[in-house]
This record gives sequence, C-alpha cells and structure tokens, in this order.
Amino acid sequence: MTSEATNTGAKARACAIVAIIGAPNAGKSTLVNGLVGAKVSIVSHKVQTTRSRIRGIFIRGQAQIVLIDTPGIFRPRRRLDRAMVQAAWGGASEADVIALVVDGKGGLGPKVEPIAQALKDRPEPKILILNKVDIADKAKLLVHAERLNQWAGFDETWFVSAATGDGLPELKSALAKAMPEGPWHFPADQVSDATDRMNAAEITREQLYLQLHAELPYASTVETEKYTERDDGSVEIHQQILVERPTQRAIILGKGGTRLKEIGSTARAEIAISLGRRVHLYLHVKVNPKWEDDRGHYRDIGLDWVD
Repeated sequence: MTSEATNTGAKARACAIVAIIGAPNAGKSTLVNGLVGAKVSIVSHKVQTTRSRIRGIFIRGQAQIVLIDTPGIFRPRRRLDRAMVQAAWGGASEADVIALVVDGKGGLGPKVEPIAQALKDRPEPKILILNKVDIADKAKLLVHAERLNQWAGFDETWFVSAATGDGLPELKSALAKAMPEGPWHFPADQVSDATDRMNAAEITREQLYLQLHAELPYASTVETEKYTERDDGSVEIHQQILVERPTQRAIILGKGGTRLKEIGSTARAEIAISLGRRVHLYLHVKVNPKWEDDRGHYRDIGLDWVD
C-alpha cells in the first residue's frame, strides 16, 4: 500500500494494461476514444486504419487504465499486414487484461472465430465486448455471446455502443475496479503515448481515408519529414504522402491540386486543435512503389520489421 493510502486512509492507486484486440472494423479505435474521452486513435470506415499499437489512458477514481489500441487481426498477405498482425498479438502479450471487441452487427464471420479460439488457453483475464449494439439484431447478440464464450471462456461479457456511448460508463467503472494495486504508468494529465509528430501524420492519413475512401487504395501512408517549432509559438510541419502508382498520386492531388489543398486544410485545422497552437502544414505526394519495404517507415510508425 502506498504511503498516501496509509497516511490518509484513501484507497491505494491501481493500474493495469488492457489490450483491445479484434478483427478489422470491429470498432476498437472508436471504443478506445470513447473510453479515454479524447481522440487518441484515428477512425475511418477503411479496414486496417489502425496500423500500430497506440496507448490511450484514462483515470477512474484511483485507477489508471492503459488501453492498447491494436491493429485488426486478419490473414496477412503483405509485409505490412504481417507487421500489423504481429503488433496486435504483441499488444496482447504486454497486457494484464485482454478485451476482444466483436462487431455485434457483423456477427461471427470467418475472421472472428480464429481470434477467439487463440484466446482460449491464454492465462490473462479475458473480457468480451460486443460492440455496435445500437444497430445490431438484439436477439442475435445473445447467440453471438454464447458461442464466443464457448470458444474462449470469457470472464465477463459486455454489450456496448462505442459510437453512441451506450454502456461505456459502466464498462469504465468495471475496468477500474478490476485493476490491481500499483503505481500509475503515466502522468495524470496524459491521454496517449503518441508523439506530436506521429499524431500529426496519423491525422493527415485519416483525412486521406475520409475524403478518398472509395478511390484511394490501402497502400498509402504519411510520413512527417520535418517538425519545427517557430519563435512565435506555432509549428511548421512538412509531410510526405507515399503512394505506389502515379494514378494514385493524381487522385490525391485532384484537379489543379484542389483535393490535396482540401485534405491539407482539414488536417491542419485538426492538428492545430490537437496541439493547441497554430499550425503551418505543407504536404507533397510522392510515388514510391517500394515504400512498404522501407525499414525506417516501420520504425517511425512503431512497427517491428518482419521478413
């Protein structure tokens, strides 16, 4: 017990890491943002939007809960896919508690059962979170919950809607109560472990997906090449958008560069809100067919290199 708890009679501090895992588009990032109460992970309808492990942090009473938002788990085909899946299972290995998030509307497709089966013999406490209950068939939710528990034997089952917030206050309280006694891992005012440089790149990538969802393929990324604080307190950011083919570059640029300007304007405004200061954002688009084979890119976004 801490000296604070001994001297004042207050409850001792508690802390633990909860890995949020699941198939792509289960709503993991939306759930993490909802639990934290701030946007720490980018969100889009494009699968595999989350590419690396991102930690979101929230405090409930004397408990600090560290959530690891992981990439969706699926059958990998390319190097980046393999690195993302490895990152997801790596996040589970770091955790004190594993939470499997399942799309309650999408049901138990071929991507969900292998994940649940893989959790069956893991020693960590396991929580099942059926998400999107606001748009799911309520009768089927109970069937899904029963089958998932047969596969993995979860300690608790929760029904929530990360989009509407339904069930999140109760889930936050339950997670806080389950945390073991121990020191906090992060300062009380910190909500994420992502650097400003990384966060800026993620915000621009989110705008690419939101504005070009149907047109832009998965094979694109954003790198922050230069991040400079000016004397007037503003920040100057230079970013490079990498794509595999010239046709993809043309899509991002748009006629007369109008699409790129719109992406940059929206991203700049959101980055400014995130940083709490004025931002000067400069974007350019580069064709690099082999950007997925650049070890430096994996390092920059927090992924391990895989063969």
